[in-house]
This record gives sequence, C-alpha cells and structure tokens, in this order.
Amino acid sequence: MTVGDPETVRAPHTRSGAARFALWARRLGWRHAVMLVVVAFAIFPVMFVVSAALNPLGTLSSAQLWPTGASLDNARDLFRNTPFTTWYANSLFFAATNAAVTVLFSALAAYAFSRMRFRGRRVGLVGLLVIQMFPQFLAIVAIYLMFSTIGELYPAVGFDTRWGLLLVYLGGALSINTWLMKGFFDTVPKELDESAQIDGATHAQVFFRIMLPLVTPVLAIVALLVFVSTINEFLMASVFLRDTDAKTLGLGLYQLVASQRNANFGMFAVGALMLSLPTLIVFWFLQRYISDGLTAGAVKG
Repeated sequence: MTVGDPETVRAPHTRSGAARFALWARRLGWRHAVMLVVVAFAIFPVMFVVSAALNPLGTLSSAQLWPTGASLDNARDLFRNTPFTTWYANSLFFAATNAAVTVLFSALAAYAFSRMRFRGRRVGLVGLLVIQMFPQFLAIVAIYLMFSTIGELYPAVGFDTRWGLLLVYLGGALSINTWLMKGFFDTVPKELDESAQIDGATHAQVFFRIMLPLVTPVLAIVALLVFVSTINEFLMASVFLRDTDAKTLGLGLYQLVASQRNANFGMFAVGALMLSLPTLIVFWFLQRYISDGLTAGAVKG
C-alpha cells in the first residue's frame, strides 16, 4: 500500500468522524435524548385531547391515543347544544380587559414607586408583597358577602354580571406585577427623566412617551401572565357566575362533564382545544415584542 493509496488517505478522516460523533454523543447526545423524552411526555396529553375531540363516539371510555375514526360531530354538538360562543366571548372579555387594565395600573404604580419618594412608599411595597402570601380563596367568603350587598344596591356590578367579576379581578391588579415592573423601571437611567423634565415634560409625558417604550418587555410579560391566569381562572368565576349564559368557557365545559363525564367528553375536548387557541395567539404575538424590546435595550445600553 503506497502513500498515495486512497484507502490510506480516507482512513484518518473516517476515524476522525467516528471520534467526533463519539465526543458529541458523550457531551450533547444525552441531552438530545432527554429532550426527546420530555417532548414526548408533553405531547402525549395533547394528542389524547385531539384524539378525543375527533372521536366520533364522543365518550371518555372510547377515547384512544390515536382515533380509529375522525369526525367533527363533537364540534357540531358543542356549537348546537350549548351557548359556546357566549362562553367563549365571556372568557376573552375577562382575559383581555383584565390584562390591559392590570398592565396600566401596575405600570403607573411601578413608576410612582420607582421614581418618586413619598411617605409610606416602603410600607406600600412591603404590603403588596405580604398580601401575595395569602391565597385568593381565603377572601371568597368576604367578597361574596360584600357583593351580595353591592348587587342589591347596584345590580349592574352584582352577581352574574361581567363588570362585577371584573372588579374582583382588578382588585388584585396591584400585586406582584408591581414589584416585577418596578425592578424593570429601576434599570432605566433617571437622567432620561431629568432631561425630559428640564425640557418641560410632565410626569405623564415622561411616563407614556419615554418610560413605556423602554420597558416594553416587562409590559408584554405581565400582559401574557395575566391573560393566561384569567382565561384559566375557575374558582372566583364559579362563585360569581351562576347563570348559564353568564359563565366563562371553563365553567361551561365543567358543567358539561360534571354530571355526564363519559358522554360529553368529546365536546369537552373540543372546548379545551378552542380555549387554548387565544393563549397561543397572545403568546406568539407578544413574543415578538419581547424579543424586539430586549434587542433594542441591548443596543441602547
């Protein structure tokens, strides 16, 4: 075998490729294996719900991981036999409105705590943090008694009304979100505020025109968290919304399977998939703003 023999030339490359693969398998290969296991574990319940939604029998006992047949009968039954559109509209109203108002109120409070010095500032911050240590359901009895009286005086904000439950949700607007936003506001140099105020800008102009564009990432994060938590909220809604047409989609779906879990599971699965769509849309929409905001902040820094 001569020096110029092709086998002699290719052998080192072959051994080098095998060695690189072995090195990759030792360092990164196991991570890919773990990732595949986690992905399979996460996809399994999604596939089961999709299969149950497409199952023509529409029962829990006949649901399989992979359906033997596929039809849209469950979706048609859900739209025909239930006020699905009303439930869906109620859920979107609560989630979108609560997210928007909570972001505004939390941003205003965070700006005040971050940029202004006043008596009771530290007590207010600590109070917001301490209140979050108590679960929300501890206040259900007190809130129920309160709104029983309010509903008699002002029926528009009583039980079985959108505005009544929305007021309850907004009662927790100044929560841990204020702490999260305050930490982000503190990273913005105060020289920007001072230079704008020297030019004659008011606190409102500084807040809306300077601060909010610079803290877009935290606004998007808080909006996403509040939207997801509100659209999935069940406990407070079950106390306030008793009329069928006033229920959210979560309450309506629970009503379907509360007494006939096996028979209505197909419709329940369709509703669950429909309920996940707004969350996915909001996530992908706000993800772009989060990335753009972080990139812009890095360039400005």
